[in-house]
This record gives sequence, structure tokens and C-alpha cells, in this order.
Amino acid sequence: MQRPCRITFVFISLFLVSPYGEKTGNKVTNYNIGAIIEVDSRIGKEEKAAFEFAVQSFNNDVSNNHKLSLYIQNSRRNPLLAATAAKKLIEEQEVIAIIGLETWEEAALVSDIGSRARVPVLSFAAPALITPSRWPFLVTMANGDSEQMKCIAATISSFNWKRVVVIYEDDAFGGDSGKLALLSEALSDVGSEIEYRLVLPPFSSVSNPNEVVQDELIKLFNVQSRVYIVLQSSLPMTIHLFEKAKEIGLIGRDSAWITTNTISNYFDSFNSSVISSMQGILGIKTYYDEGTNLYKTFYPQFRRTFRDENPEEDNFQPSVNALRAYDSIRIIKQAMDSDENSPDSLLKNILSSNFTGLSGEIHFQQRKLSHDPILRIVNVIGKSYNELDFWLPGTGFSKNNGYVGYISADFTGTVIWPDGSKLVPKGWAMPTNKKPMIIGVPARTAFEKFVKVEDGKHPGQKNYDGFCIELFYKVVNVLEYVLIYQFDPHNGTYDELVHKVYNKPYAATGLSMIVPVKPESSAWMFLKPFTTRMWLVTGSILIYTMFIVWFLEHQSNPDFRGPWNNQIGTVFWFTFSSIFFAHREKIYSNLTKVVVVVWLFVALILTSSYTASLTSMLTVQRLEPTVTDIEWLKRSNVKIGCDGDSFVRTYLEDVLKFKSYNIENISSEYKYEGEFKSNRIAAAFLELPYGRVFLNHYCKKFTTTAPTYTFGGLGFIFQKGSPVARDFSRAILKLSEDGTLMSLEQKWFAPSPECSANVTEESKTDSLSIHSFWGLFIISVATYTVCLLLFLAYSLKRYWNHEEENNAGILPLVDESVWNKAMRLAKYIYNGKVCVRGEASAAPRVPDIYKWSSPTWDYDRSSSHISMENYEVKSQAESEIGIQLQAHN
Repeated sequence: MQRPCRITFVFISLFLVSPYGEKTGNKVTNYNIGAIIEVDSRIGKEEKAAFEFAVQSFNNDVSNNHKLSLYIQNSRRNPLLAATAAKKLIEEQEVIAIIGLETWEEAALVSDIGSRARVPVLSFAAPALITPSRWPFLVTMANGDSEQMKCIAATISSFNWKRVVVIYEDDAFGGDSGKLALLSEALSDVGSEIEYRLVLPPFSSVSNPNEVVQDELIKLFNVQSRVYIVLQSSLPMTIHLFEKAKEIGLIGRDSAWITTNTISNYFDSFNSSVISSMQGILGIKTYYDEGTNLYKTFYPQFRRTFRDENPEEDNFQPSVNALRAYDSIRIIKQAMDSDENSPDSLLKNILSSNFTGLSGEIHFQQRKLSHDPILRIVNVIGKSYNELDFWLPGTGFSKNNGYVGYISADFTGTVIWPDGSKLVPKGWAMPTNKKPMIIGVPARTAFEKFVKVEDGKHPGQKNYDGFCIELFYKVVNVLEYVLIYQFDPHNGTYDELVHKVYNKPYAATGLSMIVPVKPESSAWMFLKPFTTRMWLVTGSILIYTMFIVWFLEHQSNPDFRGPWNNQIGTVFWFTFSSIFFAHREKIYSNLTKVVVVVWLFVALILTSSYTASLTSMLTVQRLEPTVTDIEWLKRSNVKIGCDGDSFVRTYLEDVLKFKSYNIENISSEYKYEGEFKSNRIAAAFLELPYGRVFLNHYCKKFTTTAPTYTFGGLGFIFQKGSPVARDFSRAILKLSEDGTLMSLEQKWFAPSPECSANVTEESKTDSLSIHSFWGLFIISVATYTVCLLLFLAYSLKRYWNHEEENNAGILPLVDESVWNKAMRLAKYIYNGKVCVRGEASAAPRVPDIYKWSSPTWDYDRSSSHISMENYEVKSQAESEIGIQLQAHN
């Protein structure tokens, strides 16, 4: 065998040699590869078996011109030991590449050495956020944790857990490799947060891990959240962690545990005793396909090799790192097929790898895998685990490992939780008889109908009553579980009480201004039954009715003739007096009678409505506020009142900008009336529910005015993230839907007897508008118009008939102008007469056009009269012809 050439590198005053063989003829070249793993651990044993099987398979291929020699070093999961092992492999074994490295702390130090010696390092670990430019010869076969943290946050959101506890083992650099920051950001995006971080010391630094782990876990009993996320932990620490958590009762009812892939990937490697302490936990595992032909070929041979070397193990399922170990040998083998043999060419060939291996797609970009792997969410049950859901990077949950049609926004798998139940844990430390939920109750309240605390018969005993207390009892009865609680009276202010917890309101509220009222009086009260537009429309209908009556009666009724002032006075008097049915004028035309009937009906409706509305306005007491403007209060420098124990005073000073010396603290609802009577305050500012109670009792003396300032609500207050708050909200919604909440309000906030008789602001009678009568007005106007059109049509017909009879057989010599014709028609309609052309006097009256009604006129329709008329017309025509002929001659 030809001796390999040597290339010398300087590394901290050491000479590091990296040999590459050369092919000559058909000779076989040997290459050395270094592997740094934790040989004593179960994972290290799996990786060792996979390395050996891969190298053996590669060397048995007779078509290869290369042979691999594998040198394995034990890191003992210690970064310094890993770095020492890397220097030894480079100096003594002259390896061309280093693979393995199960933790990022090891990979970081070894990558520094490899980059200086120009030896590629293939790491099975990666930081949460990869920065490959720092280590030019580092290639990571693992992925960052961004997608995994999004998966965990989405799972937390699916179960509606708001607060979690994070547990992780401190790494060699005193940190969490960046996982905690990614998790915190992902949780924030779904509305959750980290309540507590439990940091375990490195396992290698403790002499009594059982005692240390137990002491740390006991601290969690003082934390409310019962959702635990194990972010990272070595296998020995993981075993102690779950065994102790199971022993002291942290794994059980109302708790949930989630592990990241740094632990879940090795579920297959845990023995049955360890698995028994992890029952019901959820784990995030890196997905790999067990159905490929490559895996089916690999698995039986790996199982045989691993069992022969480790007969004491009872589980022979390979972990993902074992699959990566096999794939890493294949990457090196393909990279050596190039004709170029140098560190740079080897690294270039490694980065250009593109194939599907046991661990998934192998393709690198910027010295890391180009894609995030699919994740599996599994549930530890019995001696193994059940696969529940998949997490597709950038997409979400799925029941399948890649089909978009199965995508879901929420976790859909059915989990068997640590207590063996399918009921989702509360994720919160629920109260017990030994540790009941303490309910803070304000002992001093301005309005006792909401909360009232009194001393009981025995010393120290308290009696609690009021709307809020009774509502609390109703809610507790609706809950699906027994809530152990204890009331604790609080004598401080509301702000001090709320300061102990976080807000969760159950009733909307705001700030309203209460002021005294005075009776409303006006000299123009008689105009208020109708709106301004209603008065205008009514007047227009009256005028239109006057015109129609005059137009229809003018020709035939002598009462509607004569001078213009008499005609206007008569028609006005007739129409207006008909409202009171006091008119005396006779009606001749049947069309006029139709108009008058409709008008009388309209007048009846309008007068009745006006009378009823005015009576209501004069009978019901109308109250108006003495103050309507907040700005006026501030400009006038008058005093105002409020509940001094609430936040209202601060709100008045900081937001509404009232001067502090103008704000009076009033401790009881019964003192407000006296303060108003003595003129010490001009207005009072109360929270909306309190204002409602106050006005129910003093509705005739006070009213609310100005806009309502909303700022939250009254409510039962719990610590942020408490599942009890969510359950209370649902219970209150249920009580609202079934009417229980309304019944309680009616019981506690029923108005006083004097206020129950509709004398409040809402009882005021509004002015009647045109919207209530527009149908009536349309009917009346339409009827008037139809009668007018019938009259005009009948008049025109009679006029043209008369014209034809009088002008029959006469050839007009001079055309009459349109203006003259129009004037003759207008005079006819106005007087009922026709003027003959060339005649100074008007023609006799035309026959009565109302002959189908009661006749009032009598005409002589004898033939002599008609002949005389024709004769007079004819003589006039002949005279005109004679005069024209003489002029012509």
C-alpha cells in the first residue's frame, strides 16, 4: 500500500496532519475516519453499532477502491473530553473527517479544532439558531429548533393552557443553547407564557443526582402551572427527573408533560422501567420513514449487530442518531469518489450530497440540512408510545405525514394523560381542602346590594350577601367540578384588592355622571305633540284642501263667489271650521263632498293624535338635568363626588383632568342625596352598575347625563392564566342564556315603588312625526288630485262641445291666437261662461255640467233661442264679408 501524503497544519503550537491517499493502478487506498460519541450510553451504543455496520457494508463492496478505518473516541458527554479526543484523532490517526457529537457544546469545541486543522466535522447536534459561518468546516446533520418550538406552542394553544413551566439541564456553557428564547417567542405568539424556569445542574457536576433533582422538583409545588415542558436533558438526568417527578406526585391528575426531541428521539432506547415513569407524557420526535426498502434492509442487520454487542438491552429499536450515523458514512463514501483528494474538495463534495437516507432527505445549504424535518407527536402508553399527529414545517398539524388534505389548525389526536384519563388536564394547581382557593371580598363597599359583609353570631364569623356573592354561588353550582374555596374579607381599597390578582371581568361597566333634575316647563308646550316637519306637512295639506274645495265650488256655489278677499276668507273658514265640524256653508258638488269626507277623516285622526300626545306630555312629569356638560363643571370650579375607595378618583384626576381639591370622597350611597341637597357637590361620578342602582331609588330627583366612559367591567378576578377564570366565563354565559343572571338582577336591582311607574327618562313622550301619518297624507292628497282631474276633464269636454255647436257651418276668416283661446278656456272654467268671437258680451251660460248632481241652474234650451243665436252670428259674418269686398273693389 502506498504511504499517504501528509499536509501539515499549525494548531496552537501543535502539528496536525491530515492525510489523503492516492490511487495508483488498481490498488486500494485506506482512509481513517474519527467518531466521537458517548460510548457508555444507550445512544452511543446504537451509534457505534450503526457506524460499524455501515463501514463493514462499505468495505465489503468489491467495486470500491477505498477502504475506511473507523476510530471511535468516548466523549462521556463532556465538551472538553470531546475536544481532546478530536485533537488525538487528527494528530495520531490522521483522520480525514470527524463524525458524531451528540450535544451542541461538544460540536462547538470540536468544530473550532476541525476548522483550524481543515478537517470536516459532521455533527449530529445543532444549536437552536444555526450560525454556520463561524465554523467553515462544520456540517450539521440536525436542524434548528424553530419549527419544534412552534409545534410545542401550537400544542399548548390547542389545549388552551396559558402558563407553562420549563425544565432544562444547564449545559456546559451555563445556558440552554437558545431553545428557551425560541420557545418563549412561540408561546407569546399563541397568547401563552412561561411562568417558571426550573434549571437543573449538569449531571456530571452532581454527586447525588436523586437528592438534587428531588429538591429542585419540590419547588414546583409553589408554582400554579401544572404544564411542564422538558426542554433539554441528558439521558441520565432524564431518568432521574421522571422517576422523582412520578414519586412525589407531579406526574398525575391535572398535570401535563411535554418533551422535546432531545429526549423523545430516544424513547425507543429507554428500558421498560424508565418508560413506566413517563406514562401519559407527550413527546416531539423527528420523523423518519420505516417503510422504505433501505430501512427494511438496515433494521434486521442493525438489530443483530446491536444485540450481539449489548445482550443486556431489552429494546433494539434504533434511534434517529443511529440512522444519522449510517447516513454519515454514506456521505463520506460518496465524497471520496471524486478524483480530487484535498480537505477543500472533500468538504465541497460533502456539501453537494443529495440523496434520501435512513434519516430523511440529505441535502445541504449553508452547511446545514436544507429542510426542516417532519415532526411526530407521540404519547407514551404502556411499554411504548402511540403516534398521534404530525407537524408539517410551515403548515401545521396533520393526521398524515405529508398530505395537505389532512391539515388542521389544532392538535387532533386523543391523548391518554398521566392519570390514565382522556379528559384534558386543567394544567393548573386546583384547590384542595388543605389548600382552598382564597376568594378576596371587599368588606367596605359604597353599594351594599353588590357585596355586603357582616359579622356573624360567633367571633370571627362573617356573613356574605349581595348580588356578586349570590352570582358566585350560582356559578360554582354550574361548574363541572367541585371548587374548594374560602372567602377572605378585605378592608382596603379596590385597587389594593385587584393588585393581588389579574383582571377577568364578568359585567361591562363605565363611568356615568349623576346630577339633580328639575321639572321641564315651556310656554310652547302646545307645539311639542308634533314635530316641526309634521306641522309643516299638516299646514300644506290644509292649504291644498282649501284650494281644491274653492276650485270645485267656485262656479256653482254662490258662497264661494264674490270679491277675492271674501272667497279666501270663506274657503279658509270652511276648511278650518270643518276640523271641529262647525262649518255652515252648503256643498253643491259631489266631488267636493268626496274631498270634504276625506278631509274630515284626516282632521279626526290628527286632532285625536294631537290631543292624546299633549295630554301625555302635560300629565307625565318631564325632568331635565341641571348640568349637562363636564367642561362646565371644570370651568365653574364646583365640587363633584365619587367613591373614594375605588379607582374612579384617580380616573377623574388623571383622565378627565378634574382638580383634586374639587373631588369629594363619599363613602355610602345614602350620603349622595344629602351632599346634593346641601349643594356641596354639583355632580357625582359613579360606575355604571352603581349608577343604575342609585337611579332606581332616586329616579325623580336625579338623572344621568353626559357620555358614558367605558373602561372594563365588574367581575370575578383570577390570576392570569387560571383555568378557573375560563370556566367561570363559560358558567356566567350559561347563566345569562338561561335567564338566571336576569333574575338575579331583577331581585337585587328592582326599582323602588315610586320609580316603577314609568316616570324615568325613558318614559318621556316623544313628539309625533310624519312617519306615523305618511300613509294617511298620501291617501288624502291622491283623492284630492283625482277629484280635481275629474272636474277638469268634464269641464273641458263641455267646453269643446259648446264650441262645436256655436261655430258649426261658419268658416273662420281670421285665425284666433293661442293666447285668446287659452284665456277663453280659463274664463269658462272660472265663470262657467263662453265668450263668442267678435262679441263684446259673453255668451249665455252653458248647460249645467253638474246635471247628475243636484241642479242649481236652469237654462232655456228652446229651438228659438238657438236659432236667434245662430242668426246673430251669421249676420255678423255677412257684415264682415261685405266690408272686405268693398275694400277690395
